[in-house]
Amino acid sequence: MEMIFDSHTHTKFSADSDMAAADAVDRARKQGLGIVFTEHLDVDFPGEYDFSFDPEAYWRAYEPLRGKEVRLGVEVGMQRHVVEENKAFIRRVPFDQVIVALHLLDGVDLYYPACYANKDKRTTYSAYLSDMRECLLLHPFGDVLAHIDYITRYTGKIYESPELGYADYREGVDGVLRACIETDTVLELNTRCLGDRHAAKELLPIYARYKALGGRYVTIGSDAHAAEAVGAYFALARDMMKAVGLTPVTFKERRIEIAER
Repeated sequence: MEMIFDSHTHTKFSADSDMAAADAVDRARKQGLGIVFTEHLDVDFPGEYDFSFDPEAYWRAYEPLRGKEVRLGVEVGMQRHVVEENKAFIRRVPFDQVIVALHLLDGVDLYYPACYANKDKRTTYSAYLSDMRECLLLHPFGDVLAHIDYITRYTGKIYESPELGYADYREGVDGVLRACIETDTVLELNTRCLGDRHAAKELLPIYARYKALGGRYVTIGSDAHAAEAVGAYFALARDMMKAVGLTPVTFKERRIEIAER
């Protein structure tokens, strides 16, 4: 049996994080976890942040930490027109794990209320899932699809019920899950929203459906940008995945390692 890893974290190499690598490693170690750093790359991202980094500098800084408990990865923002740039970037250093993620809808950051102006929830969520599916099919070179429920982080003040319920969005969710299986991309369980038990309950049918469609593995990631968030809600996440029969994994040198059997 291998170690469970927090497979999604961000240190100072990400534009929106100041987390020190040493603090993150220490926090993970105290919880009996390994850790994967997955710094942000979002080519042609709108707004004030430059979500890019120098991968060679990243490697020089963190390669001495890399080993049994620490892996080095990247979170690649998906857009249709930057596929070649994303491919080129991940070839520059031998990343252990490549996460692909959707952070924009129609070129607008999902963080901002303007993204949802004059749009009802069904229209927005259906477009979000459709875009995620299409972008994933254009990025079959990722290892992991991050936070299928990412949009729900920012819609609590927009829509009365922000959860991504499987029963309500069956067709769109199935499209994403089938794309994961078609591209051999592992689905992530992102623990960021698991502090809300209702949100966790709404997520469970999505992962049960992934299993039913042929999914076998899942990564678990806190999406921590501060050391205190490393490993957050991991006990709950592991219980959820055990309940639906998915096996936690991580990646080393782009190859799957089984965390629990």
